[in-house]
Amino acid sequence: TVPRQRPPRSDMARGLTLLLLPLALLAAPAQTEGGTAAEEVKIEVLHLPEVCSPKSKKGDLLNAHYDGFLASDGSKFYCSRTQNEGHPKWFVLGVGQVIKGLDIAMMNMCPGEKRKVIIPPSLAYGQQGYAQAKIPPNATLIFEIELYAVNKGPRSVEAFNQIDKDSDKKLSELEISQYLKEEFARDGKKRHPSVHDEILADIFKKNDHDGDGFISAKEYNVYQHDEL
Repeated sequence: TVPRQRPPRSDMARGLTLLLLPLALLAAPAQTEGGTAAEEVKIEVLHLPEVCSPKSKKGDLLNAHYDGFLASDGSKFYCSRTQNEGHPKWFVLGVGQVIKGLDIAMMNMCPGEKRKVIIPPSLAYGQQGYAQAKIPPNATLIFEIELYAVNKGPRSVEAFNQIDKDSDKKLSELEISQYLKEEFARDGKKRHPSVHDEILADIFKKNDHDGDGFISAKEYNVYQHDEL
C-alpha cells in the first residue's frame, strides 16, 4: 500500500501483528492544520461489474492494485505492479494503513470495480509532503484503483470469535498462542521456535492495556458495531 510514514516491520511479524495491532499504534493521517472541511475525494467509476457484491466497508481486508500520480504534472510516483513482485496489495480499509483519501475513496467498492480518484492535500500528505515518494508539499494526488477482493478484516467479530475458543469474550495467552501455531502451519514457512514466543509477547505488550493477561473485545478493537 502507499506507505504511512512509520518504521518498517520485520517480515516474520508483519502479518500476524497486523491482526492485533491497536489503532492507536497506527500513524495519524497526514492532515494540514489549516485544511478545509469542504475538501473531499472526487471519485470516478471506470468499471462496475454486473454483480457488485460484497461492497467494502471499514475493517474489511482488501486486495487491490493502484497507480498514483501527481495532479500537477501527471507524473507517476507509485505503482503497485512494480512492487512486491507485482502482487496486489493487502490492507485493512478505514484504519489508517493508507492515506485518509484512499480510505475514503475505496469505501463501498466491490471486487472487479475500477475507480479513478482525486485526493486533495489535506486528505493525503498535507503541507509536509512525502519526500521519500517524491510527493511535494500541498500536492493533489490522483489514483487509478482496481479492486480484486473484499474479505472480512482481521479485526472483525468473526475473527475475534475464531480465536476466542471458549467464547468468554476475551482472548487468553493460550488462545492466541494456538492461533499463531495454526497460522504458522497454514503458511508453511520455516521459523525458529523463538519467533512464536516473540510475537506472542509483542501482541500482549501492545494490546493488553490493563495488564490482566487477557485481550478484551475493547482492547482487540473490533471494527464492526456488532455486539460480541
